Amino acid sequence: MKIVITGGAGFIGSSLARVLTECREISQIRVVDNLSTGYKANIADLDIDFFEGDVQDVAILDQAFYGADAVVHLAALPSVPRSIRDPLASHHANATGALQVLEAARRAGNLHVIAASSSSVYGANPHLPKHEDLTPTPMSPYAVTKLATETYLGAYHHSFGLPVLPFRFFNVYGPGQRADHAYSAVIPKWIGAALAGQPVSVHGDGTQTRDFTYVGTVCSVLTDALLRRVVEPRPVNLALGTRVPLLDLIPTIETATGRLIRRKHVPGRVGDVPHSQADSSRLRALFPTVAPVALEEGVSATVDWFRTSVMSAVPS
Repeated sequence: MKIVITGGAGFIGSSLARVLTECREISQIRVVDNLSTGYKANIADLDIDFFEGDVQDVAILDQAFYGADAVVHLAALPSVPRSIRDPLASHHANATGALQVLEAARRAGNLHVIAASSSSVYGANPHLPKHEDLTPTPMSPYAVTKLATETYLGAYHHSFGLPVLPFRFFNVYGPGQRADHAYSAVIPKWIGAALAGQPVSVHGDGTQTRDFTYVGTVCSVLTDALLRRVVEPRPVNLALGTRVPLLDLIPTIETATGRLIRRKHVPGRVGDVPHSQADSSRLRALFPTVAPVALEEGVSATVDWFRTSVMSAVPS
């Protein structure tokens, strides 16, 4: 099989590329990335074909998709706060980018398209756990772009027979996720602060809950979906139903780092979803062997990666 990963130099994309290089069924991996949020260093040691360019570039997509069997579309401009600051940039990168990927997949012979949506599409809908038949109530432009992405996949399946699989990702974390930019996620940001002896910033009261999903679990499901060519036009939650208050992360990170963590409360962020927890019934029906990774285990592995790859200059 020949696989294309858009956004393959990013955190999840490079993690997936690394896993796929170990699969004997995969003969070639192609990565498309404009390096706006990804890093070429993430894939420098991998045996892949790299196409530097944007998913809105038709010529790049046609070149990368030619002769391929499937595409995992992960390229996006992430972050709720970023989308609030620049809604048009998020729309072009995420919604228009997804549409260009689907058109390129059609031109290449109706490739199997697996794409990343987001739990943020549930937004203000208060029901827990979040099941895929709930009415989406996006609270940010980013969430709207992800709802557009998954809706386009379903429409292309029904209109053109394109084999698709949209996943709703829930707070993916793990080794390789950086903390050195303004829009970094909470787990790497807090681990980085802990190892540097700095206080962590808690938005609001910290009682918000999240369904944290280890990147290894995500890559395992994506790999299985590719190898078995799983097709499902309806969105599928890619999370396993945990519900962790943000403040509960602090003792977990303290244990993993061996550091006491100071915290400071700052104002809540516009567009943030208060609570998140996946109903994983559809996921488990499609992927019955999926197995969770305990938060403590995942955070420990992430801390180990930080110490060896990021924070080596920080005194222990």
